[in-house]
Amino acid sequence: MLFNSYVFCLVFLPLVLIVWWSLPSKNARLAFLTLASYVFYGWWDVRFVPLMILSTSADYIAGKMIHKTEDQRRRTFILIVLLTINLGILAVFKYWDFIATNLNAAAHLAGHRPFVALFHLVLPVGISFYTFNSISYTIDIYRRRVEPARNFLEFATFVALFPHLVAGPIVRYSDLHEQFERVHRRLHTGEASVGIWFFVIGMAKKVLVADHIAATFVQPLFVAPDALKAFSAWLAALAYTLQIYFDFSGYSDMAVGLALLLGFHFPQNFNSPYKALNISDFWRRWHMSLSFWLRDYLFIPLGGSRGTKLQTARNLLITMFLGGLWHGASWTFVIWGLFHGAGLAGHAIFKNAGLAIRRRWLATAITFLFVVIGWVLFRTDSLQSAGHVFAAMAGLRGIEGVAAIRVLAVNKAMLLMIVGTVLVFAAPNTWELHYPRSRKWAFVLAAVMILCVLDFATPSPFLYFQF
Repeated sequence: MLFNSYVFCLVFLPLVLIVWWSLPSKNARLAFLTLASYVFYGWWDVRFVPLMILSTSADYIAGKMIHKTEDQRRRTFILIVLLTINLGILAVFKYWDFIATNLNAAAHLAGHRPFVALFHLVLPVGISFYTFNSISYTIDIYRRRVEPARNFLEFATFVALFPHLVAGPIVRYSDLHEQFERVHRRLHTGEASVGIWFFVIGMAKKVLVADHIAATFVQPLFVAPDALKAFSAWLAALAYTLQIYFDFSGYSDMAVGLALLLGFHFPQNFNSPYKALNISDFWRRWHMSLSFWLRDYLFIPLGGSRGTKLQTARNLLITMFLGGLWHGASWTFVIWGLFHGAGLAGHAIFKNAGLAIRRRWLATAITFLFVVIGWVLFRTDSLQSAGHVFAAMAGLRGIEGVAAIRVLAVNKAMLLMIVGTVLVFAAPNTWELHYPRSRKWAFVLAAVMILCVLDFATPSPFLYFQF
């Protein structure tokens, strides 16, 4: 089910909020919220709800078993089994065909017949997100940083909670376990007001900005990357840079807003990432929940920055390689991850050498250019397509004539591009705003929401649903 759909906004959400705030006992409310979240997830494909329940059950049982024993070897064995189950499910559904295709290609080059069968499985929406949620829970229990959930119902609610279920933020159990223990009995007007603000702003980002930029520039230009020339290639790259920001930050805002309407608080997931002064700063601001997850559960266990400069660079490359692979089973995502890993390693080397760009505007511009180039890899469906776009951006395919440039530039969506660019570079982000409660602003929010609903006719999934 999509947030930007009639069934969600006009049926599912009002019904869930009414029942959630009407039920008397905590367990009844959590049971209802878990069931509602399964309905939300199963609306896309009910066959994958049992898979989520299986993963949830395995993590809950493993967490209890790890907590009960002091035998370190047994604790480690249980954790390894649990990680094998979770990562095994992820590997089969998300990576099997990618690995099999590459092994068969290698066999073909060596003169042998393909020997690994392809499964052609449908990728369950949000599997990477809820798998990472569950993994962090078990690892944190193993590290003795959190207590296990009091009962299965609390943990099932944590995993399935529909605001963050399919595209994050990647919420850790430590973020919510105290909130589960003191579930609000009544909706606080202050939380509700801020929740509505977040939800409507996020919806506007997605529906009124990201989707229109995508329909006008991103989809038409990227459909034939070999036909692009310099102006259209740069326009495509910049348009996608804005689309993915407003699409994903919009989803994250909506998730925070929905959580507030249920009485929960989610962590911030975006902090004006295009204002970053370097690539390390960018990753502290972009998809923050994933960045911190990779830092805490991959980079630091690998050794972090405690070793030599070469070891730190290695750890950054491995972490971002896996971060790229997390986004998708494709060489474009792998190279994108390594590209950012190399950028982070290079930044660490320059920082240790005392070399830094003094002018903030120049540092921001260089970082933004680096990110834009990376997004080309992220958006294209093959390295060959990415090569076409890069060649065009470098001017190797020539430049369009004045008439063609005018057609692309003189477009209503170009105004959205300009407004979007101003917002990401100059405006405060959603978390930095102050949200007034007045009748005037209520009418403004209602008008914006109506404009969004009028655009629901064409389904538009969020970009991060594919991950």
